[in-house]
Amino acid sequence: MTLAPALVDVGHALEEATGVGRYLLVFALAMIPAIEPFVVIPVAIGLGFDPAATGVAAFAGSVTAVGSIAVAHERLTAWWARRRGDDDLDSSDRYGRARRLWNRYGIVGLSFAGPILAGIHLTALLAVVVGENTRLTVGWLAVGLAVWTVVLVGGSTAGISLLGLR
Repeated sequence: MTLAPALVDVGHALEEATGVGRYLLVFALAMIPAIEPFVVIPVAIGLGFDPAATGVAAFAGSVTAVGSIAVAHERLTAWWARRRGDDDLDSSDRYGRARRLWNRYGIVGLSFAGPILAGIHLTALLAVVVGENTRLTVGWLAVGLAVWTVVLVGGSTAGISLLGLR
């Protein structure tokens, strides 16, 4: 899927929504890997949605997705460890590259660079796979998402104003 059809589909869906449903749709679309806040925020603000409400809805959707990924990973690895009788699932070096990135930049670097470089969902998955403290990992990812949400809302609002669209 290329970005242009995704923008058209997101824009069409958002145009059809009314009232609070508009922001519930922003929340839901922010959880979808191909769309994420990087698409839904500029499109929604471009359609005239309230920037603050759009940012809050997109942030909440993204954090919900990140939390769901973390909880699913935690439960899946616990189930797998019980099934295999292992306590250490990462004893092999199959996560070598991820570990090297983790050791170099840590959760803080990954939280701020990951969403723009790899997407929120892949970043969350990578973070929970190589991270050790799920709550800390989700917390830092939420901080990174909050910063990117503010940047996206501010940039979208400024860009639309500069273009004279609103």
